[in-house]
Amino acid sequence: MAFEFKRVADELVASHEINVTPFIDVMLVLLVIFMVAAPLAVVHMPLDLPVAHTAASPPTEPVILSVQRNLQLAVNDMPVARPQIAQALGRITHGDLTTRIYLRADENVRYGDLISVMDLLRAAGYQKVALVSRQVPE
Repeated sequence: MAFEFKRVADELVASHEINVTPFIDVMLVLLVIFMVAAPLAVVHMPLDLPVAHTAASPPTEPVILSVQRNLQLAVNDMPVARPQIAQALGRITHGDLTTRIYLRADENVRYGDLISVMDLLRAAGYQKVALVSRQVPE
């Protein structure tokens, strides 16, 4: 650390300022070193990946279960009776119980009635249920 002495009216006064230029130079050198070294530090494991002979499955259309005001059920806008809900969902999802079911209901449907529909979905084996709501424009 260096001190600089200045003459003020025939007196020597010490300057208490720190010279930051060497500090900036060191930081820039360290930055360059880390920028060069970081990509070299990545572990690369060479693999020969197998080739798939089947095409990737296309994205599926969402499965929407609607509960109308009169408590009628519809799967993708096709009316379905309560006892046949498991079979209707099985046909659409091809038996895949991990498919997410989007549940939308009229705002006048009671909470207890909506829970009974969710119980039907759980009894059919569908655990991934998402509730759909309408967004209000701001």
